[in-house]
Amino acid sequence: MIDLPTTAMKPGTLTASALSEGEPITRALTPAIHVATTYIRDADNGYSSGNVYGRADNTTVRQAESLISELEGAGESLVFGSGTAAATALFLSLEPTHIVAPRLMYWGLQSWLRQLPRFGHRITFVDMSDLCAVKAAIRPGETGLIWIETPSNPLWSITDIAAVAQSAHAAGALVAADSTVATPILTQPLAYGADIVLHSATKYLNGHSDVSAGVLAIGKPDMLWASIRKMREQNGSVLGPFEAWLLTRGLRTLDVRVKAQSRGAEVLARRLAKHAAVAEVLYPGLVDSPGHRIAASQMMGGFGGMLSIRLKGGARAAISTAANVSIWRRATSFGGIESLIEHRSSMEGEGSHCPADLLRLSVGLEDPDDLFSDLDQAIARSA
Repeated sequence: MIDLPTTAMKPGTLTASALSEGEPITRALTPAIHVATTYIRDADNGYSSGNVYGRADNTTVRQAESLISELEGAGESLVFGSGTAAATALFLSLEPTHIVAPRLMYWGLQSWLRQLPRFGHRITFVDMSDLCAVKAAIRPGETGLIWIETPSNPLWSITDIAAVAQSAHAAGALVAADSTVATPILTQPLAYGADIVLHSATKYLNGHSDVSAGVLAIGKPDMLWASIRKMREQNGSVLGPFEAWLLTRGLRTLDVRVKAQSRGAEVLARRLAKHAAVAEVLYPGLVDSPGHRIAASQMMGGFGGMLSIRLKGGARAAISTAANVSIWRRATSFGGIESLIEHRSSMEGEGSHCPADLLRLSVGLEDPDDLFSDLDQAIARSA
């Protein structure tokens, strides 16, 4: 481990160093991959190394967790095989309770949350950008968790983390924040009062579209955290060592990637807002965005690499535009170095709250001028 106190380091230094001085035996600069599934027991029947079995004990996995903890200002982090695995581990570790969640959020998880009553939970979906609606949904003495996602997928609405946390804690509830889009480079939800942070590390934390992973980070480990850790071990949902190594590899460029993608997204949002065929641009970095003021107060250094556009030509124009791009890639997911375009409502399917005229854009590392030109010609061909 590096000697400089991590509290003195900025995110760019933390990520580039990966908290490592290199592999100690060979002096290799790149961190090693530890793939052992079992460990040698001491003669006295103990495990002085602290490692017993690979499902719960792996040095490569712990390195990724340690780096994420430093970036989030967390007491501990746990990595999982996917973002959904991380989220479900949290919900299933709770004693039956009342949960408040966003009406507009990642569709895959919301679909799963609708099954929570069979596990004894009650759930209320609200407009999480409306603090009055959130307060009205909280049941003092009954509500155990408020789940927020900010910016929320795919409309990129903003939740005031500090305000929701204040209301939740006053009622005895915890706050868990899905900060996948913001990343710890732009927002550290724990600093605004959240108790637990989630990332789909498949997205920005990895950033290369080659790993499925999830993360939970907590400010102060407690009994709930112990239950989550135990569930991960018993369910076998821990991330594999090679995937953890790839995740750390991706984290080493997180700072530069997120800042560049945020700049690119803001350039595109401003240009697309003036486009004759675009009815609306959804991006919290635009000053006329409903959530801009709050976003500016809790997103430092940029507003993220995600935006959506709604086309005046409706669903037909949106689908046609996606079909006629060449630089943008037609694919789901987001946060990688490649720019992706998706007609989101058809991906979500029946019951989706996503407008049919909307295209979700994940801005990668290509030149914004090229990305705009490609989208412009595709929109023109859809007319």
